[in-house]
Amino acid sequence: MAQRAQTGSGRLSRGLLLLWALLGTGLCQAGAEPEGFNQDARTSPPVAAFNWTAQLVEETYTNITQKCWEFFVDLMRNVTASELCEWKVISRPYSLLQACLEDWADHLRYGYPNALAEQYIFQSHHRYFHNCTLEHQVYFDPPEDVLLAMIIAPICLIPFLVTLVIWRSKDGKAQP
Repeated sequence: MAQRAQTGSGRLSRGLLLLWALLGTGLCQAGAEPEGFNQDARTSPPVAAFNWTAQLVEETYTNITQKCWEFFVDLMRNVTASELCEWKVISRPYSLLQACLEDWADHLRYGYPNALAEQYIFQSHHRYFHNCTLEHQVYFDPPEDVLLAMIIAPICLIPFLVTLVIWRSKDGKAQP
């Protein structure tokens, strides 16, 4: 029975998200009057559909990202503990979380990446993927001073070896 209540609230949440989407795109304009056939209707300036303030955008994005997170957690309930580190299994929920966070940020013109989205990504790693280790060793570039020495040493050694070969071949004796 509790599962049925969650489904109903999910429908309500999706309905609210759809309303926010319509308000954001201007398809649902509050206070807009239908255009008539007179000259004034064609020359009047367009009416703003909704005035999005930074605080309202942030609050809306916060609410939507919470829904993205809840959807991700719901998808991750189907993943067993032994499958948590298998990319084939977790790629879909993880990609959907990232896409949800990014798409809504773009839609609301909030900017991505942002601190809130990063918090949810870090939270997903901390909660689900913290025990995942790489099977293969990862190689990193050496520090710059070691790398520079590894590049310069052979370059400096080549002229010395060429000089040595020329000097040894000038003695005039036949080589056996």
